Amino acid sequence: MASFLQIPLGRMFPLIKYFVKSSQPAHSAKNASQTAGPDSFYQLSSRLHTGQTFSFADLKGKQVLLVNTAANAADSPQYRELQQLAEQFADELVVLAFPTNDFVEATPAPAPSAHPASAAAPIPLMQPSVVVKAAQQHPVFQWLSNARQNGWNEQAPPRDFTKYLVDSDGHLAHYFGPTLSPLSETVIDSIKNPAS
Repeated sequence: MASFLQIPLGRMFPLIKYFVKSSQPAHSAKNASQTAGPDSFYQLSSRLHTGQTFSFADLKGKQVLLVNTAANAADSPQYRELQQLAEQFADELVVLAFPTNDFVEATPAPAPSAHPASAAAPIPLMQPSVVVKAAQQHPVFQWLSNARQNGWNEQAPPRDFTKYLVDSDGHLAHYFGPTLSPLSETVIDSIKNPAS
């Protein structure tokens, strides 16, 4: 019988990665003072995976959950939960997915159209983006992670499935860390009671 120390490190890495991820707290933060940023969320836009421009001005009056997904996230549990959330709150919430290869566990992006879309509440899928703080950071994530633009938050995504909730007035209301499920009580309550 082989001892634990004889197992090649390469074969242990997925197990180590799992335990490190699962031990991280489900961090969240909120804009308690409801501070409005000097730069309007509605002036932003992005490109859909089809190449068409998606103007955020079209989102006025809706809450928006912006999520950086792994480029190959179509079958991940959190992506399926995002679909369920989009369906549950189809009348008041739009979920936007930004695939990225910014993190170590990501693999090269397949065709973005590989992400599933529900007929009831499709999740608009953007072109692959840089979401970490870098010279090439997508302008949407510059706004989400720069207090001089959004009014309070400096936290850029530390990993895939970081979530940002913008309220129906275009203010960044909540930051949800990557380990927090889209169907968690914290996220659901924030959507149901945006002012709390």
